[in-house]
Amino acid sequence: MIRSKKLEVALARKWKTMAGFGRRTISINRKPARAGHFVVYSSDKRRFVVPLAYLRTKVFQELLRLSEEEFGMPKDGPITLPCDAAVLEYVLSLLRSHVS
Repeated sequence: MIRSKKLEVALARKWKTMAGFGRRTISINRKPARAGHFVVYSSDKRRFVVPLAYLRTKVFQELLRLSEEEFGMPKDGPITLPCDAAVLEYVLSLLRSHVS
């Protein structure tokens, strides 16, 4: 027969490991963005440092709106955009040539 205290400890350990399974994890030990820039992540968890000037473009505003629809507003974590790294690289290359 298992004592109630041991059972409580075992259940607490099991719950703790089960609670971490569905979590998105992105390392927080990265350098902060340079002045005048911010960080976003693609859906495949690649990190991009983006100039603040891109926030004025309609393309980037639409990406942020889609991100809010799909992932919700980030409370404590990073902003994740709903596209993979290849698409985001393409969008950023287009914006580089149009935004000065």
